[in-house]
Amino acid sequence: MPEDRPLRSYGRRKGHALSPRKDRLLAELLPRLKVPLDRPAPCPLLSLFAPRVREVWLEIGFGSGEHLLWQAEHRPGIGLIGCEPFINGVASLLGLIEERGIDTIRVHNGDARDVLAWLPDASIGRLFLLFPDPWPKTRHLKRRLVSPDTVAEMARVIAPGGELRFASDSGDYAGQALCTLLASGAFVWTAERASDWRVRPPDWPETRYERKALSEGRQSAYLSLRHV
Repeated sequence: MPEDRPLRSYGRRKGHALSPRKDRLLAELLPRLKVPLDRPAPCPLLSLFAPRVREVWLEIGFGSGEHLLWQAEHRPGIGLIGCEPFINGVASLLGLIEERGIDTIRVHNGDARDVLAWLPDASIGRLFLLFPDPWPKTRHLKRRLVSPDTVAEMARVIAPGGELRFASDSGDYAGQALCTLLASGAFVWTAERASDWRVRPPDWPETRYERKALSEGRQSAYLSLRHV
């Protein structure tokens, strides 16, 4: 591994033992859906998907895939790339893809920064970064995914006029992320009133991480920024 590789921004890679079905999905379905990082990205990126799509969206850290799947089912003309290092979450998404016959999702089961580096300039219409690990301890803050370097890569791949959505139940992280994104000069915050960041929009479905935060008394911030 190169010495200058960025610090890992996620926690464990695997949890409980997988069922035989999920093992099969990882062995058979994942290779067919994996983002082909071993070769250059296709031009246009739309051709990464077998169905004809008009735009490509990217979700970094999709958890178990609820949000990614919701977007796929409600936006049939959109191709979606999902990145998630936690293999149990990847297996859960693969099960849902198989059950519902979704053919507009491609998956990367590793560090999203590898996909960002692979993507062509201005190839993504919308990027989701929902409830990333906040790394709350002071000594771990440098592991937060939203950093000047990563934001620069996000700005490179998001098309002009494209959208970046960020959510967190950590007020500290939400504030730091917003400051970092605005400091890049590549994004403008679209909020006009408090409800724009306190209330989740209708096309932004709830995730299990958000439900957990609410059950523990933590409010979430929903940030939407436009690439300029």
